[in-house]
Amino acid sequence: MNQAAEIYWNEYWKSQNKPKSVTAWQLGVEPDTLAQLVIDGIKTATCSGHIFYELENEALPTTEDYNIILNSDHEPVAITKTIEVSITPMNEVSEEFAIAEGEGDRTYRYWFDEHEKFFRKELNAIGREFSKDMPLVCERFEVIHVKDE
Repeated sequence: MNQAAEIYWNEYWKSQNKPKSVTAWQLGVEPDTLAQLVIDGIKTATCSGHIFYELENEALPTTEDYNIILNSDHEPVAITKTIEVSITPMNEVSEEFAIAEGEGDRTYRYWFDEHEKFFRKELNAIGREFSKDMPLVCERFEVIHVKDE
């Protein structure tokens, strides 16, 4: 977590007991656009390839997790809390979940096409093949605070 995110986290909780599980990260390839969708309450879900957690030896998200959403300048813009996590084959992700990701025209087709392009590129970069049934870590969250400008 960078210094700006840490300051924001500490200021938000002040003298309250802070949750222990917090990470700071950017969303996708358009962090500013996606962060604004989170702030506006349109984006309430996100996903990642399960393989990336395995390769980076990173723990899967849990419902105990808090997240500091960063913009493209790595500045914190909001705090979210993970409220649901599931591992789902990409071709079995529900239309409702795809719409909850809040991107593009908010259709399942848009979601699937864009995610396929993204995962093909990311997997190709590490010498792996894309598969339509690749396991995704699907995460739902709620906004608990939006940082004042």
